[in-house]
Amino acid sequence: MSVMLRMTGARLAFGTAPVLENADLTIRAQERVCITGRNGAGKSSLLKVLNQDILLDEGELHFVGEASVAMLPQDPPERMEGRVYDYVAGAFAEVGALLSQFQQLSHRLAEFPEDQDTLNTLMRVQQQLDVRDGWKIQTHIEHVLSRLQLDGEQSMASLSGGWLRRAALARAMALNPDILLLDEPTNHLDMDTVVWLESMLREFRGALVFISHDRAFIRALATRIIDLDRGVLTSFPGDYAAYLVEKQRLLEVEEAQAAEFDKKLAQEETWIRQGIKARRTRNEGRVRALKALRQERAARRVRQGNVSIEVGAGERSGKVVFEGTQLNLTLGEKTLIRDLDVLIQRGDKVAFVGPNGCGKSSLIRLITGELQPTSGLIKLGTNLNIAYFDQHRQQLDLNRTIADNVGEGKTDVTHQGRTRHIYSYLQDFLFTPQQARMPVSALSGGEKNRVLLAKILLKESNLLILDEPTNDLDIDTLELLEQVVVDYPGTVLMVSHDREFIDNAATTVLLFEGQGQVTEIVGGFNEVAFYLQGKERVLESHHVERSTERPTNPTKEGTSGPSKDSEDQSSLARKPNKLSYKLKRELEQLPQQIEVLEAELNELQQQINDPEFFRRPVSETKPATDRITELENALNEALERWDYLENLQGN
Repeated sequence: MSVMLRMTGARLAFGTAPVLENADLTIRAQERVCITGRNGAGKSSLLKVLNQDILLDEGELHFVGEASVAMLPQDPPERMEGRVYDYVAGAFAEVGALLSQFQQLSHRLAEFPEDQDTLNTLMRVQQQLDVRDGWKIQTHIEHVLSRLQLDGEQSMASLSGGWLRRAALARAMALNPDILLLDEPTNHLDMDTVVWLESMLREFRGALVFISHDRAFIRALATRIIDLDRGVLTSFPGDYAAYLVEKQRLLEVEEAQAAEFDKKLAQEETWIRQGIKARRTRNEGRVRALKALRQERAARRVRQGNVSIEVGAGERSGKVVFEGTQLNLTLGEKTLIRDLDVLIQRGDKVAFVGPNGCGKSSLIRLITGELQPTSGLIKLGTNLNIAYFDQHRQQLDLNRTIADNVGEGKTDVTHQGRTRHIYSYLQDFLFTPQQARMPVSALSGGEKNRVLLAKILLKESNLLILDEPTNDLDIDTLELLEQVVVDYPGTVLMVSHDREFIDNAATTVLLFEGQGQVTEIVGGFNEVAFYLQGKERVLESHHVERSTERPTNPTKEGTSGPSKDSEDQSSLARKPNKLSYKLKRELEQLPQQIEVLEAELNELQQQINDPEFFRRPVSETKPATDRITELENALNEALERWDYLENLQGN
């Protein structure tokens, strides 16, 4: 494949630590390159360099031939006046402005056909478009709008975040670039649109360079991974799975080399501090070598550690967190929920899945009591302490520092029953004391999400609500968040379009299918995909039956009965006849966990049955009685969970 772009010896710095340090990069035709790295590593800055929005401090950026570049930025465009067509045509500067003017004049002339001034102006614009080959560009814009399913006449101000992002993609693709740059293209997109985007980008004939933390999206598209780590760009040919293996190997090699270096430095430091006799005879060359070792150690950029997340678990909620019977919710003329029966119990991890605007946030508001149903009965759980992650980060004041946002002006915070300085707590989320004094407005999207996580997880809770928590998070933090959700002792409700996050963290999915239908599916995204595939097969089967006019077998009442496929599909949604792998593993492990809990509980019961036990000091007896209470609660939860999974398996 021919080379489209080459960057050599690149250096870029905004502070003390360079974003790029003597970095080289080559992009070839028809490659699909994913740039990975930690939040704040400089990935978006690298894309801006490739788009020539930022100039390198040192090094060269060279485009081979007349290679053209277009970029989709990380954030969707601001809602603005004008039509979608005008926004997309704006990519062509003067010609785009002429095309927009031509369309507006054409609409006006259709409304007022006798307006001679409008007709004269339209003819002048038409002549300018003839000279600039504007009609070819117009045809291309209309083709792109059609391909992305956009209505050119729709107002930009009326679009949701996902549709604004689609409009921005249309503007980039309308230029028909040789190199298309995408910064977090799946943010703000629902799951169906992400799958559609994958399919469309696979058909793109140019080179694709994209930043993403959506692991399923990376696996589906990337032909090569470029890792940005401490200013260094490393190329990993092959798919994402191969990258993970090789990256881990390189980190282990780096760690071993650093340990060997530190050992040598320590030996030399010991030698230089030896007694008078050694100092008289020491080798001056060795002293100079030690000085060089010290300088090299000081210049070493240590890899950023992993986020350390511990959730402040509050007092347990009631067993039933939320119960809804025959719920209906209509807002305006739109029915969001129709005849929904749902039961959410303590410990459930429920994912809300569906297109943007289908009612996921409204159901969360019903569960938290902020909204009342149009009809139906609801039962709210008792003793609920809610921690809420808002995808729009409205809980953050962008003008205040990280420390002030999280600590709410206090220098000490209490977390997990322990008082800590705010700077110490923020270091668990990879913010140094110097960074903690920075305003939130100076952070990347992923860093802002880490600030919000630090803020909400400081609160003791038993109901954790996560609204699109995965947007902008780097993959390491995302995987840790998955583990937090799995280990969280309370209930978790999560709205997410990240397929792997749902698969790894959710035990149940509420699938919003449109027109108010909400279907409960046990398991994660794999089970959702299985359900949707089965539903599609049923629809295809019915279509074939109707097209061939095949007679149906009458029932005793003389009406056509449901097909076997319909029965299978219905049972899949309402009463799954098999557990997902994750739930099956949990069911297999529960008897052993129950046995361990019972054994420890029996041992402690025998201790306190001793007549001499309560004659001991309270400092000795209280830990044992507290532990008995903990074990009894844990045992009850394990037995309830075991009974619940057994019933599911038996259905």
